[in-house]
Amino acid sequence: MTPITGMDLTGFTEQEPGVWTDEQGLVLSVHFFDLVPDLPAPPAEADRLRHGLALSVARAGAGLIEASVGEVDALPAVRQLVKVRRPDGHGQVFLGSWTVPRAGCSTVVKVQAGEGPMSGVREAVILNQVGPERYFMPHPYGPGIAGGLPYHVGDHEQWDAGFPDHPLTLVRAALRRLTPGITLHPVFKALPAFGGPAAGGPAAASAPAPAARRWLRRAPRG
Repeated sequence: MTPITGMDLTGFTEQEPGVWTDEQGLVLSVHFFDLVPDLPAPPAEADRLRHGLALSVARAGAGLIEASVGEVDALPAVRQLVKVRRPDGHGQVFLGSWTVPRAGCSTVVKVQAGEGPMSGVREAVILNQVGPERYFMPHPYGPGIAGGLPYHVGDHEQWDAGFPDHPLTLVRAALRRLTPGITLHPVFKALPAFGGPAAGGPAAASAPAPAARRWLRRAPRG
């Protein structure tokens, strides 16, 4: 049940309400959260937002590859690419998402894909090409971001063309293709804008809820 009223699901097959997969191993899902968004800053404060996201992802043992501010159906939104260790410890899973925050709720579109048995090939090839001194870098979103999975140039988009079947390449491409076709319910779009965590007091958290309940609906089926 989300405020997403339209999305191009070409190539995806529904597995359950709100979850689709494709033949390349991508998993697409949509979500609605009826509470103040868990973002460290509003989209208008991009530098503080990126720094806070990188810190929180690192503390969770993962790694923020990139974060940017853009629009989904003309609303401010936050795009993230994150890498996490597979639960079995073999390889990584890459997650790309758009979070569209409002004052007291948010909707999220997420695409993810994991490495198969042959993991680490992209990283090894690029490391050999650029050398270890240029491969690992400080996180660009601020000093002092440590822990989690290391930041390195192997995750940069410039290498995607050379690794067309890598899960990170597939996630980036899918998120780019899906974004222009996402449409949102007018009632959700009319809700007050997200002003940041400081604005998330009890009144802000509860005010939009009655309106939100009126437009909750199943995610689009294509």
